[in-house]
Amino acid sequence: MTPILPLLAVVLAAGLLNAPPGGPAASPAAGGAVTRNERTSHSSPADPSASPLAPRRSSGIVGHTAARTPAERRRVLGYWTARRMALALPAGLRGPVSALGPLTSGAVPLRLAAVVRQARATLGPPPGVPARPGDSRMGASGAGVGVTGARWAAGGTVTRTTGRVFLTMRGVDYVCSAGAVRSRNLDVVVTAGHCAKDGAGAWAENWTFVPGYESGRRPYGVFTARRMFVPETWSRRGDDSQDLAMIALNVSERGHLNEVVGGQDIGFGRPRGMRAFGFGFPADPPFDGEHLVYCSGGLHGDPHDQTRDQGMRCDLTAGSSGGPWLSSFDSATGRGVVTSVSSFKYSDDPGTMYGPYFGDEARRLFETAERA
Repeated sequence: MTPILPLLAVVLAAGLLNAPPGGPAASPAAGGAVTRNERTSHSSPADPSASPLAPRRSSGIVGHTAARTPAERRRVLGYWTARRMALALPAGLRGPVSALGPLTSGAVPLRLAAVVRQARATLGPPPGVPARPGDSRMGASGAGVGVTGARWAAGGTVTRTTGRVFLTMRGVDYVCSAGAVRSRNLDVVVTAGHCAKDGAGAWAENWTFVPGYESGRRPYGVFTARRMFVPETWSRRGDDSQDLAMIALNVSERGHLNEVVGGQDIGFGRPRGMRAFGFGFPADPPFDGEHLVYCSGGLHGDPHDQTRDQGMRCDLTAGSSGGPWLSSFDSATGRGVVTSVSSFKYSDDPGTMYGPYFGDEARRLFETAERA
């Protein structure tokens, strides 16, 4: 199979550079094939039903209770100090597969060595796939078509509804992206499954959403997670076609999420192959995670036939995972319809981002979250 690049960015804390014995390692390629997935793995897969504390399931959905009590919410808010958020560093690419040993989940963990970040800098478009004419890289930009990575400077609702996610997975702090959507309970955000649960492994802790994040500023406050939901196929085996999560947030001191920043519409079962705008906070070079960045273009199927996802030419890097893809997007208002989120890249094509198709499974997931 073709390897997939991770889109998480890691927050370093003291002592985290020394992985514990028995921690994640890579699965070596065999017969010219390479590892399935480079997303980080924080624990060995296990049957969730084996634990007496297993999360409740319904209609192919797995749920998890996060910070529900006032004391739990205060603890999470206290955990994410401005310093902890500012210490976020982008995770590097995978190291040599042969040097990492077996991994039960088939994933290749992110490495934090400087040499790995240097490897990312050498990556360009795959052979025979030149950058498209008119591609915009870096710098601020208004709405454009065929943009593969530029700061969003056109304003509008999307600057409020898109935000940065801070979370902890087995003692390691990560950053992702997410988007607020209109819901009955006024509290739902959509993100990538691996930004909430590590496939068959651990659930995230200290999960917080910072809408409208910009250069360390939190203009609309911080929202903690109340309930987290992922598709059962993601929870059991890390199915990349279902790398999706819906998070029901706690009410902040300013009110419900939709009352504070509004929300985008969300759509299911829409035609494939449409044009979309993808937003997020990429933290790996050449980006720094401090600004809202976007890409835009037409969508296409997975040429490797490994997933049911759609792809878009996009240079967003680690930290953009879970960022919303908006179809029918109006750049004048910053409004659109969320129809996917940033999920992964294949290592032989770092210029294309893939996101899950929002069909019936995504609809059930959303309906569950808005009732939570």
